[in-house]
Amino acid sequence: MQERQWITARRSELNSLAEQLTKQLQEVQVERDELAIAERVLNRLAEQAQAEAVAPVSAKVAGRAVLLIPHRSDAADEGALPGDYRKILATVREADGPVQVKAVGERLGLDTSVRGKLEPLRAKMAKLADRGWLHKRGDGWFTVRP
Repeated sequence: MQERQWITARRSELNSLAEQLTKQLQEVQVERDELAIAERVLNRLAEQAQAEAVAPVSAKVAGRAVLLIPHRSDAADEGALPGDYRKILATVREADGPVQVKAVGERLGLDTSVRGKLEPLRAKMAKLADRGWLHKRGDGWFTVRP
């Protein structure tokens, strides 16, 4: 008879423990769900902050929106530059040494057979040089500033 009492008592203890563990598991699952939601919110906020940081600054000139290319000393990094300017900078950086506008145009996939097609690229490279991102040598070749 004592064995039955022990079994009944032990079963009661285990049932109580199972109830406690079930309750703890539910609390853990609720907290995990809340953390997953918080993580998604933080990721969205980080994406928005990054998009805002990368967005080029624009201004109105003669009623037209134009992009402002920051001076190298004013910008924290290249991310402040518009995408096409970052591509130009990366292309010049990848070159082994000084490059001409035509070589950069070829690497960017532009039609370099017509001189007039390179003028917008030349203007962008000159603007990058004026703002300290590139160095324009006297012979018209460009290098990245150290």
